[in-house]
Amino acid sequence: MKIPFNQPFLTGKETEYIEKAVKSGQLSGNGRFTKKCQSFFENKYNFKKTLLTTSCTDALEMCSLLINIQPGDEVIVPSYTFVSSALAFIRQGAKIVFADSSSDNPNIDVSKIESLISSRTKAIVVVHYAGVAVDMDIVMSLAEKYSLFVIEDAAQAIDSYYKGKPLGGIGHLGTFSFHETKNVISGEGGMLIINDEKLIDRAEIIWEKGTNRTSFFRGEIDKYGWVDLGSSFLPSEVIAAFLYAQIENLDVIQNTRKKIWNRYYDGLKGVSDKVKLPFIPSYATNNAHMFYLVTNSETERNELISYLKEKGIHSVFHYLSLHKSTYYTSLYKEQNELLYSDLYTDRLLRIPFFYNLKEEEINYIISSLNSFYKLK
Repeated sequence: MKIPFNQPFLTGKETEYIEKAVKSGQLSGNGRFTKKCQSFFENKYNFKKTLLTTSCTDALEMCSLLINIQPGDEVIVPSYTFVSSALAFIRQGAKIVFADSSSDNPNIDVSKIESLISSRTKAIVVVHYAGVAVDMDIVMSLAEKYSLFVIEDAAQAIDSYYKGKPLGGIGHLGTFSFHETKNVISGEGGMLIINDEKLIDRAEIIWEKGTNRTSFFRGEIDKYGWVDLGSSFLPSEVIAAFLYAQIENLDVIQNTRKKIWNRYYDGLKGVSDKVKLPFIPSYATNNAHMFYLVTNSETERNELISYLKEKGIHSVFHYLSLHKSTYYTSLYKEQNELLYSDLYTDRLLRIPFFYNLKEEEINYIISSLNSFYKLK
């Protein structure tokens, strides 16, 4: 049996909608399917404003422009995350101040954030790892106390909640990813969520290459021109059409993924004294983005990867601590010790997780993991 780590799920409507987009005569973006996607998220989650982007990275770069990051500003970012969470701000000249992860899950340790705030701090970036919420009450209270922006990197967190509030909709700005490894996909793609009404008008300008073109198309002005910074952040209608076919089936996709997640969790409870299973805090929901294990050592993780590979199961480790990256250490020689970020770097392992996983494949993966840990 050969089981890949990921396999994109197609609803069957993607090519039909792409054909409609092509035949509409408008392919360049901000057309019918873009508007349908944005309306879907605004209506379902009560987001104030959403803008489709070509990637979550682009959405984060829009955040950096929107909050006017300048050289010398500091931005607090978890070290255990994808490079985009930091890159968007360091490109504008910010110094990234990396924070450690929590002991019970890979999210940022909120108890350590305040000690990292200085007079130069401009923003806090939180990453909802595996779609599981950071404790946002603490983060937002710190932001209010020190007059900081909060940006939710909710790349993995579509349809997940914190105390009943949708992730991406709590901070001043939020971002989603629709990369092919996410719950709903468009191959590449992302979304910016604007929760601060004061940022909406400028977000549309930045989105449209620094022009007020969006206002022009709404008939609010009689001509448009270059009025601010920006770039070509909006995706084509082909990407939006693909995405709309996915989000139409969001509830079906989510229900199936949650069943798979629960099968893994229940099937591995017997070895939970030997390997750490995912932890979901009481204030968070689980959107079943991934299933991971935290082994007891890097050696054990390497042995487990090899063992699963022999069984035909493709498992992968995840992020490498950004504070130890070649690029960051070339800029800043003095590094804080981030114990748990390094722990997850060395020990976290992701197992196959996708919509089309068959029952016999799930059972085989569970059986293989149980067999490995019974030998320990």
